[in-house]
Amino acid sequence: MEASAEPEFRIAASACPLDCPDACSLEVRVEGDRVVSIGGSRINPLTEGYICSKVRRYPEHVHGDRRVRNPRIRSGRKGSGEFRRASWDEALDLVADKLKALAGRGRGERILPLSYGGSNGYLSQDTTDARLFARLGASRLARTVCAAPTSRAATGLYGKMAGVAFPDYRHARLIVLWGVNPQVSGIHLVPHVQAAQQAGARLVVVDPRRTRLAERADLHLPVRPGGDLPLALALIRWLFENGRANESFLAEHAAGAEELARRAGRWTFAETARASGLPAEDIERFARLYADSSPAVIRCGWGLERNRNGGSAAAAVLALPAVAGKFGVRGGGYTMSNSSVWDLDVAAAAVEPPAATREINMNRVGEALLTAEPPIEALFVYNANPLMTLPEQGKVRRGLSRDDLFTVVFDPVLTDTALYADVVLPATTFLERRELSRGYGAFALQDAPAVIPPVGESRPNHDVFADLCRRTGVARPGEPETGDAITEAILDSSKGSTRLREALARDGLALPPSGWTPIQFVDVFPRTSDRKVHLVPEALDREAPLGLYGFREDPGTSSRPLALISPATDRTISSTLGELVRGRIPLSIHPADAAARGIGDGDDVRVFNERGEVHCRARHDAGIRPGVVFLPKGLWSHSTENGLTSNALAPDELTDLGGGACFNDARVEVELRRKTAAGAGPV
Repeated sequence: MEASAEPEFRIAASACPLDCPDACSLEVRVEGDRVVSIGGSRINPLTEGYICSKVRRYPEHVHGDRRVRNPRIRSGRKGSGEFRRASWDEALDLVADKLKALAGRGRGERILPLSYGGSNGYLSQDTTDARLFARLGASRLARTVCAAPTSRAATGLYGKMAGVAFPDYRHARLIVLWGVNPQVSGIHLVPHVQAAQQAGARLVVVDPRRTRLAERADLHLPVRPGGDLPLALALIRWLFENGRANESFLAEHAAGAEELARRAGRWTFAETARASGLPAEDIERFARLYADSSPAVIRCGWGLERNRNGGSAAAAVLALPAVAGKFGVRGGGYTMSNSSVWDLDVAAAAVEPPAATREINMNRVGEALLTAEPPIEALFVYNANPLMTLPEQGKVRRGLSRDDLFTVVFDPVLTDTALYADVVLPATTFLERRELSRGYGAFALQDAPAVIPPVGESRPNHDVFADLCRRTGVARPGEPETGDAITEAILDSSKGSTRLREALARDGLALPPSGWTPIQFVDVFPRTSDRKVHLVPEALDREAPLGLYGFREDPGTSSRPLALISPATDRTISSTLGELVRGRIPLSIHPADAAARGIGDGDDVRVFNERGEVHCRARHDAGIRPGVVFLPKGLWSHSTENGLTSNALAPDELTDLGGGACFNDARVEVELRRKTAAGAGPV
């Protein structure tokens, strides 16, 4: 009897547009209409043939049990997840009628579109969707849940200058990883860090947790959440006071150096030790290491922004290479986001300016759903899972539960938010549609075609919103609606559109005009009006409640002494892929904090404050600093005992710059619920 033949397969090229700096190029194995595996390709040289474990599991997301394969209309109570199948015409007519009714009565602001980074592709957001909501007069969403404070700092100081490319970290003699953990978010930096270490470079990691890279660091600084600002200012003070500031560089390339030195003056090592929880001798060692090393590069992440001082902290960190004169050499300077190296304008595809309507900060969506005037009557959610990603989870849930709120969720999978929807629409994943995307760490623009047909009845975002434009009567002839037309409009917006098209057609990848590995202050300069670093920009100084670099003390109290942080792990991309996380996720707590509360490893605990409580198990973790506990971000309701996550305990207060989220300002207590025999598994 002959052996059965191997199923026919093909390898298709694609690119990952998910919320990660690396912009990996992909090789996708397809059998029939199914994606069976995903690996890395070398089209983007940064990818080097490998990808993260998260995206390797993406086929389970595309074809899994939670996949939404057809439109659904709610048949039970909100939150029950009870829906009936509907046709696209029935579902979209229902949605369009609701939107038209509000807009037609002059109540367009009662519509709130809610989207964020479920996909960072150009075609999935701000094209036909922006056109629809602007013409309906909907409220605008301030997308500030992540990167808003750091973006404000980078724009104010440097005009978002291009950063040190990841491959150039091999040339550095000192690498500082500040508020970033590339082994779980941006893994393609790691081999370059390791290569630099093998060549003799020193590594400093600033993080409340002892990450894997922190274990291999020459100096790990487990800073107290919110203490990054005084730490950076202490280094700045020391550089100025000890003659280690680069006065010639500052005179030629910077403004505000004297004022920065004055504002940093209070931060002695002793005072910084009190505010940051770090030993004074370690702070001094850091200062000397940074001053003595060249090239020295700082990878500034987003973890340090997630508190009341986040914007000023990012500004102080970004000021360091200017004060110390670390620019002008390969492997010297800083890296944050490189998204601004592209002059592509997605608004060219929207062909409609934003409406002059009210703006709602997404960090306060829960409050807005409950108290906004005029009230929000229609909520349209796409590229987002707000119930699991926004602060004040209890408020968000109560808002979604309103019987008078009409909610649409447009997503590839049935998220926790979708359980509260009146209409659920099935969206394609990036493997089922064309997508133009760029990295914000990697210098790479990629144009990837669909590799499989849409699963079930799913449709691309741009297609559905174009359809809604027609059904609501706001479409106009000749506007770009298809994926091809939108891509052409976006590429046309670039001054180098011909060069980009040729590179994409030839190589599948295009680089910005600055090239693959620009040197700061040689190949790229600040994009400020005078091409100088503005160390104390007036706009940021006016915006910050205490002025730029003003420090707000820790919000902990005797009854809420523990800082709850929620960094990323290697399981989810924000909350994307959260449906694939199996089992209950434990709370990491330092053994000393656990012993003081009589909590054993694996015991059931409640983590609580005035906003709510999360039930989970405790896991002793000597790698986290005392006084800090940790639950990962991106969890779904099935990952804890009572369906709540760290977001239930996070305040909806805003950062000093940019109106960002203060997740790491959650202050909590932990107490035993009951003893258990089983230990908690690893995160």
